[in-house]
Amino acid sequence: YFSTCHLLSENTSAVERLEWDHRISEATDLIKDGMKNKVRVGTLKFVLFLYIQQLNKVSLKASLVAGDEWPTRSSSPDLDTSGRNTPRNSNKVLDDHSHMVFIQNNIHEILELLLEHDTYGSSQGDLSLTLEAVEALGFILAGSVDRCKTMLPIQDIAMLQTLQHRSGYSKLMKSFSLRLLQNWIKDSLVQNPFGISACIASGRRLSWPMGAGDDSKEVKESSNKRGRIATNAHVVPKEHMKGNKIIIMSQVGKQTISRSSSTLENSSVKIHRCHSAFLYLLAPLRSVTIEKCHNTTVILGPVETHVYLSHCESVTLIACTRMVTVSSCTLCNLYLLTPNPPVVLSGNDSIRLAPYHTYYPKLEEHMAEVGIGAAMNMWDHPLCIGPDHKEDAPVWELLPPSDFFTFNIPFEMEGATKEIPGGLPSKYHRAIAHRSRQIDSWQKTVKEAGLSREQRKQFQALVESQFHLWLSESGHKRELDNLAVPQAAKH
Repeated sequence: YFSTCHLLSENTSAVERLEWDHRISEATDLIKDGMKNKVRVGTLKFVLFLYIQQLNKVSLKASLVAGDEWPTRSSSPDLDTSGRNTPRNSNKVLDDHSHMVFIQNNIHEILELLLEHDTYGSSQGDLSLTLEAVEALGFILAGSVDRCKTMLPIQDIAMLQTLQHRSGYSKLMKSFSLRLLQNWIKDSLVQNPFGISACIASGRRLSWPMGAGDDSKEVKESSNKRGRIATNAHVVPKEHMKGNKIIIMSQVGKQTISRSSSTLENSSVKIHRCHSAFLYLLAPLRSVTIEKCHNTTVILGPVETHVYLSHCESVTLIACTRMVTVSSCTLCNLYLLTPNPPVVLSGNDSIRLAPYHTYYPKLEEHMAEVGIGAAMNMWDHPLCIGPDHKEDAPVWELLPPSDFFTFNIPFEMEGATKEIPGGLPSKYHRAIAHRSRQIDSWQKTVKEAGLSREQRKQFQALVESQFHLWLSESGHKRELDNLAVPQAAKH
């Protein structure tokens, strides 16, 4: 909780994060403890962060009676990307609306957490909040006075001359009346205009190139059931893109998407219900959520904050990320470069962890932009949380070297990266080298077999036939066919 709060609340530059990771990677355990003890977050912000986390657990009684539980991932509704304002299931609400209702119903308790009980307002018994407390409230609330053309901290809005009588701000006391501030927030609160539901309702449709297999029936089905991709980048103020620019990719099936563009850069990406797809998002990203996908491969550019994998089956994730969390997933392979231990929550089964095993020309440039280096990689030290984790029957394992292959990103880009950042762990490097020697030995054996020209042609035809059969049976044929579609990999 502390690390996540620090990551989200403190404005640490990419250079500072890189320097921190480098120092930690070279420090002894004793020095590491000393460095970590010096990390600071705002106390009031941390209190708010913990308050929200305490409501992650679903109380059936409370949800039936009050309906004001903080929405959890497991209760998130299916995305309705048809443009309607309401979800398909009327018994569920989109998370953005739930968040707003939660704040409205609990604003008094939230403000009391920020209260200094030895301070009082102008009227007897009316408690007051300091400027510092209202500033901390900006960790979960933001505002605008010009129809979201610009965003302002909540304390700046509350201190405007025209609003002081409603927000309860006293110039003399330099504090806020808790009662008036509470009423003003409840009356003024609206749903997040840059949230998921707003993006679904009024986001701009993105026509990113997609590839489909060469089978005519599959091409027809892919065009009829085209995945939906939308963004709110056109409505988010430029100076407030961080954390607010969203891209939603929903129901992409049997297709390949490759993208590295300014629209994608520094966005928060939500990948939902994709199946049998290959998604190459080769740009620096803010955060990524992958939900309810199956038989899908996701290759991400460096992620500044967090990758969250939830309710997925047979998904391969390849990512450089500050943090990664896996929840309720089965048969998933994660190839990671991360300075923090992967968090494995409850509900998982057959999760395989492996080192990051690919690169593209701009990878290190993008890593520097988000503050992730190759000095420290904690991919093989997962933090397991939940009642279903047992030492004698873990839900995760390290990928055996015999099953490890490097991954090739088949697109041309300009850039300086020519190899996997940080290299591979020794046992995986040895496995790759051994396999390379086997290939060399096989080629030498064929060369020295003394085959005639006709025999070489027959042998080549046999090998190609078996290779195409393997491509078809393994599903790789469709992947290659997708890449061959014109403009399928447009950047």
